[in-house]
Amino acid sequence: MTSTPPPASSPAPQPRLEIIPPCKLPTPWATFDLTAFVEAETGKEHLALVLGDVANGLPVLSRIHSECLTGDALFSQRCDCGAQLEWALQKIAAEGRGVVLYLRQEGRGIGLVNKLRAYRLQDAGADTVQANHALGFDSDLRDYSIVRPMLDALGVHSLRLMTNNPRKLAAMQEAGVTVVERLAHAVNRNPSNERYLDTKSTKLGHLF
Repeated sequence: MTSTPPPASSPAPQPRLEIIPPCKLPTPWATFDLTAFVEAETGKEHLALVLGDVANGLPVLSRIHSECLTGDALFSQRCDCGAQLEWALQKIAAEGRGVVLYLRQEGRGIGLVNKLRAYRLQDAGADTVQANHALGFDSDLRDYSIVRPMLDALGVHSLRLMTNNPRKLAAMQEAGVTVVERLAHAVNRNPSNERYLDTKSTKLGHLF
């Protein structure tokens, strides 16, 4: 008597998206096409900044960037986020082709207000991981399941990914996103973020 193998597990369902047609976004480095993606279930609004023909089948220089209001918009030196975003846009502009996915998951997924609470704990001596744990959160709550449907909509099939985060690479593999090359993306180490960067390296495994 032969046994019947168990059914293969089905992949996790992808978020349903409303795609807002692109507009032009002039920046100091290039004029990007800016497309918005709205998650049907959560209402979260994500962005894609696209330059050149990214749907021609060739690997695309890319950055998957999680929102950091304090770093991206308020020039905070407590992290390297704003500098990473700017450098990614500069690199893509220099190459003439690429995409930045801007994901709305502030503070490694804990939100803006909780990130400020974590900052207060860091001011008192905690590191970034200890502060998250003290507030009852895991070290990193970010979810990258939105990336695959965004890339599919843009016609992007493989990435040359600017990242230092091995968890992000693992998340791309789990989502079925092909990463043909990891490009180191370490910028703006300064006295205000040295401990933060060292903690990302020792406790979160980031590759600097």
